[in-house]
Amino acid sequence: MATKINIALDCMGGDKAPQIVIEGADLVASNNHNIHFLFFGNSKKILPIVNNCRYLKGRYDLIHTEEMVSSDEKPSNALRRLTQSSMRLAIDAVKDGRADVIISAGNTGALMAIAKVVLKTLPSIDRPAIVTSIPNKKNGGTVFLDMGANIECDASVLFQFAVMGRAFARSVLKIDNPKIGVLNVGSEELKGHDHVKNVANLLRNSDLKNDFYGYVEGDDIVKGTVDVVVTDGFTGNITLKTIEGTVKFISGIVKEGFTSSIWSKIGYLLASNSLNKATKKVDPRMHNGAMLVGLNGVVIKSHGSTDGLGFANAIKVAISLIENKINEKIINEIESNQTAINHAFAQTNSTQSESESN
Repeated sequence: MATKINIALDCMGGDKAPQIVIEGADLVASNNHNIHFLFFGNSKKILPIVNNCRYLKGRYDLIHTEEMVSSDEKPSNALRRLTQSSMRLAIDAVKDGRADVIISAGNTGALMAIAKVVLKTLPSIDRPAIVTSIPNKKNGGTVFLDMGANIECDASVLFQFAVMGRAFARSVLKIDNPKIGVLNVGSEELKGHDHVKNVANLLRNSDLKNDFYGYVEGDDIVKGTVDVVVTDGFTGNITLKTIEGTVKFISGIVKEGFTSSIWSKIGYLLASNSLNKATKKVDPRMHNGAMLVGLNGVVIKSHGSTDGLGFANAIKVAISLIENKINEKIINEIESNQTAINHAFAQTNSTQSESESN
């Protein structure tokens, strides 16, 4: 019999919360009988939705709170003042062992700040990163991090991202020896700022050297040139939003084209199966759910603008990561690369000291 998984949900986070959160939970509960939900949020808003759900009866506990983190709340305020918010209480449930994972579609900065303070980072990890798998045309998915948790990253932090991204690719995508690339403005060794050049040098001279591909560019992500792409959160977030925006733009053009005349509508009917498969592959809702990797606990960030189906897929990602014991594998990966991580940290500090003295 499968082990029960307890999932904490921040029911008040997201553009359409709590509706999409509860709908997503109900969708997942219909096919997963070994999960139990902990709903954190305003019971007056949650219960009317839950009472209309078919599969949640007897499958949840509701922890009432009227406090919530708004989308424009400063992370520092959310951390210090909103200690009874639905987001904070859900994260506390993971720390206390009442939940195996927490999922939120709320304020990303607040989620990262609270989770880092409450759960702490894994040994030898300075900063958590947001990681996901982006669909590609080669082998199904490219592991991509950081997607927005850390605006600026030195070479040591980027090196840690590479180690964690490698563990994620092995665990989630089942790739034995994932190839690692560093996102840059070109593939030439002379291009890029110092942090990019320095992390490339660290990777070339570390235990990960056999898996290091080199620099990759933006189009390599969807080409599937490498299995893991590493970058800072500023670049990563812009890249992700650009990919998603392009997908929506092209989908809109195709839809408009197929409805422009009677003949185009007939053409759509003939090609509908292929188009539906292609649309599903790139639909952001089908790939929703990104892990805040590097924390002493599993935290999943959902798109704030997603719907019930998208949130359901974020829950499925959480279940898969728990079943694959993702944090245990990341810890093993860190331990096996401890010398390289220490070297990266020492070399980065040395470079910074030389720069400051000059």
